[in-house]
Amino acid sequence: MTTRVDPWRERVDAADWAAVTAEIDEYGGALLPRLLTPEETAGFCAMFDRDELFRSTIDMGRYRFGEGRYRYFAAPYPEPIERLKQALYPRLLPIARDWWAKLGRPAPWPDTLDEWLAMCHEAGQTKSSAILLRYQEKDWNALHRDLYGDLVFPLQVVINLNRPGVDHTGGEFLLMEQRPRAQSRGTATLLPHGHGYLFTTRDRPVRSSRGWSAAPVRHGVSAIRSGLRHTLALVFHDAA
Repeated sequence: MTTRVDPWRERVDAADWAAVTAEIDEYGGALLPRLLTPEETAGFCAMFDRDELFRSTIDMGRYRFGEGRYRYFAAPYPEPIERLKQALYPRLLPIARDWWAKLGRPAPWPDTLDEWLAMCHEAGQTKSSAILLRYQEKDWNALHRDLYGDLVFPLQVVINLNRPGVDHTGGEFLLMEQRPRAQSRGTATLLPHGHGYLFTTRDRPVRSSRGWSAAPVRHGVSAIRSGLRHTLALVFHDAA
């Protein structure tokens, strides 16, 4: 009997996770390897107009979230989403637990994603949270946090589904961190095609004169100067 190869888990496992951990500890975000092939990214871009795949659609301009549209996938997810989330969760869990230990907070996350999502559902957070975003020229995403309820996993991943410099210009991924008793610090990252980017969902520990303090972090996307940019967002808690 042959064991089925999970290509998405192989891609996740191929990351240098010690280096990823060091980078996100320092900056609040870290680049991951290519998680989706060009064929898979094209497949996700083509999904955007298939209404049957989504539970809801948000017009960002209407809600003053920026400009552009995003759609929440309905469950069950397309296979790459589910496989990537299952592969990523155990890699992210040690980082999350370490952060909460530094901040003196109890870490509520169990060892498996299925157990964690069951806890979300028991708390009334039952709505699927994977997102497909589409930005056209001049669209942008305001700085925000994807919380959705009381139960929050402190890390999430986005994947650029288009080729920067070819399919779009602009559209850098933005992080803005409010440091305790200091000015905010921003970072901008142009995500390579198909690569993941791991970043802080809500806040993270930073060293201070009193030991460790929680620095709130928001994320967004700079204006698209030309072309079209799609993004897949993987959130590890479901929504209320």
